[in-house]
Amino acid sequence: MTIAQATSRLRCIACGATPASAAQDFRCIQCGDLLELVFPGWTFDPATLKSVWLTRKTSSHKLDQSGVWRFRELLPHIPEEHAITLREGNTPLYHLPRCARIAGLDTLHAKHQGMNPTASFKDTGMTFAASSAHQGGFRWVACASTGNTSASMAAYAARGNMHSLVLIPEGKISWGKLSQSLDYGALTCQLRTDFDGCVRILNELVRRKPVYLLNSVNPYRIEGQKTAAVELMEQLNWEPPDHIIVPGGNLGNSSAIGKALLEMLELKLISRLPKLSIIQAQGANPFYRSVREFGGKKLDPMTADTQATAIRIGNPASWKKALRVLQATGGEVEQVTEVEIAAAKAEIGADGIGCEPASAVTLAGLKKLRKQGFVKPGEAVVLILTGHLLKDPDFTIKFHRGDLFAGTPHEKQAVQTSHLQRAPVVLDADLGAVIAVLDAAEK
Repeated sequence: MTIAQATSRLRCIACGATPASAAQDFRCIQCGDLLELVFPGWTFDPATLKSVWLTRKTSSHKLDQSGVWRFRELLPHIPEEHAITLREGNTPLYHLPRCARIAGLDTLHAKHQGMNPTASFKDTGMTFAASSAHQGGFRWVACASTGNTSASMAAYAARGNMHSLVLIPEGKISWGKLSQSLDYGALTCQLRTDFDGCVRILNELVRRKPVYLLNSVNPYRIEGQKTAAVELMEQLNWEPPDHIIVPGGNLGNSSAIGKALLEMLELKLISRLPKLSIIQAQGANPFYRSVREFGGKKLDPMTADTQATAIRIGNPASWKKALRVLQATGGEVEQVTEVEIAAAKAEIGADGIGCEPASAVTLAGLKKLRKQGFVKPGEAVVLILTGHLLKDPDFTIKFHRGDLFAGTPHEKQAVQTSHLQRAPVVLDADLGAVIAVLDAAEK
């Protein structure tokens, strides 16, 4: 069965202007704020949509095998010949029994977006935005990145026979992530600045050169990323959880998931909204401070400092979009310390799942929301894990060896995480020594 895609248009989130096309920096030419894609007057039969999407799961068609393009009725139209896909999406929903007990919940689930082709949630947005660049005839695409965006962009550019330019902050990126963009053929520039400085240079570049910007200010990125929420609802048989908890960095992902929830409610695909909560690292918490100190009326940029490199962002571009979905869903915003992040990461790992540090803020934040009574014991909660464990192996090794916080202000507090550390045990090549260690562990 074929269903016609809805007509989309661009709209400014602040002044409501509806330009026929986007500027190179995806900012409103009237007021300078961000653009979004809207679907005026769309109507679908929800039962028909659900049936079509389910049928596509067994299709061998290129677009149907993607967990993004499978939901294309909810996306702006891009002709199939321009679609660049690596079969992204289709990520698992895991039960986390140990983490549930730790958080004081009956049950807990995680939607693991780190199981995408380049091992982060960025792929769901990049497949669609890179395809938009291909449709526009661009030879070059570019992004500023703390790691995951660059890896994803470079992969999709390579698949689409386009060139990619990556701007990263020098010395403030996981080498595991950087290695990906290098292998996928990106022209990589390490700038002597932070992520926000890279963004500033990138915005100036795209105004002067025919380069397509692929950061999350690009509304086509948001459209692709929102399909993770659609896929999640399908996995839950369209019964929304009470809470969805998302890491907060540049805030594009939380904006995308919230946008999808509101659209699914409008289309009667779901009957109620989950509360969408956003968790930031204490050392990179401009959105938390915006909501708690200023009621969301302004955001003060900061110099971000956290070992959760994927969310080391001091001036998040999508904060107004994130604020809107936070308020619309009745969610909460919270911050967590470096030690709380490290502990939560090890706890998720102990459930056999694993994730990168930035993903672990979700569990750390959940524990705080549970203690505050915002999350109740019997409520259904889904954590969004944004990146794979192997994105930042140095963090994991240092944690388990006990030297992650050595020489830092967090060293004293980190002692409380020693029970979670699993350092290698060095022994002579002697059976008795191995048996002794095994017996000790059993006790």
